[in-house]
Amino acid sequence: MNVYIILRTADGAYYTQSNVLSFSFSKDLYTPYTTLTAHICTSSPKIPNIAEITLNVNGFPVHHGLIDSVKQEKKGNCRFISISSRGFTSLLCQNQIEPGLKMNISFNMLMEDFYTLPYVFHENDSDNSSYIYVKPNTSMWDAAANLTYKRRGTYPYIRGTNTVMMSPVTTPVTFDYSGEKFISTGIEHVNSRLGSDYHMADINGDYGNFDLSDSDVSDLKIVRHKYFDLDMRFLYAPQQALVYRDKYDFRGRERVFCSYNGYHGEDLCDIVSFDSVSSERVGSVTIRGSSKGIFTEVGVYRDKFPHISPNA
Repeated sequence: MNVYIILRTADGAYYTQSNVLSFSFSKDLYTPYTTLTAHICTSSPKIPNIAEITLNVNGFPVHHGLIDSVKQEKKGNCRFISISSRGFTSLLCQNQIEPGLKMNISFNMLMEDFYTLPYVFHENDSDNSSYIYVKPNTSMWDAAANLTYKRRGTYPYIRGTNTVMMSPVTTPVTFDYSGEKFISTGIEHVNSRLGSDYHMADINGDYGNFDLSDSDVSDLKIVRHKYFDLDMRFLYAPQQALVYRDKYDFRGRERVFCSYNGYHGEDLCDIVSFDSVSSERVGSVTIRGSSKGIFTEVGVYRDKFPHISPNA
């Protein structure tokens, strides 16, 4: 495997590890961070207080994250290290913003003015024409999702290792797999999150004025009614509160995927073509490695959020 891992301790010492026994990496359009599990064999002495991990695959830096758990075990002449990590953007899910109305807020302000999060970068957007309403217990990621939907009608995602994006990348890499020998191709449907009917109360707490029914879901013979209070985040257009919830519950409903031996550097929002997929945006990337080699699965999503191709 052309793979190496860099471990950094809390006091700033770096340890580069090339004997990676196995690893599993994933990123997804609707998950606000990358994930990694890795197993390493090293002749180094015990590495104290590991704080960060970076994964490089075939020359591409794919993960930089904090440590969720780490286990070091000495057996014979080898020290085995097992690590579970999430990208630093996971901190956006673990930090809450003071509740209330935030007027004239830009994406830059949202990402920079509340907390300083290590290694977290973001799309440059200084347009402050929007507002967000922060409900109690709202995370920074939820606020970013709210602002992104207001500004772009989409959902934020992670590009590279820890860059938060609102917009489709303007210079995506294009991957045409017409000559690739696939390990597998397939399609997946997830129906467990779907809602058939949404009902929102008005300013007086009464129901009946704001309703939405999703025929795509009812056609599947799924009946799930959801009631909620007036959503202050969408006072500018109350019906959008129901539309957003319907789109969010429908996220990732259909995924078309392929897997192959190797890794070419695919990232979220790049462009791929294979089988019935023609110039669609990458929605998921999973990379696994072991003594058997490196294997990548790339998927595209078909749901209610727009996945805009460069020529659309």
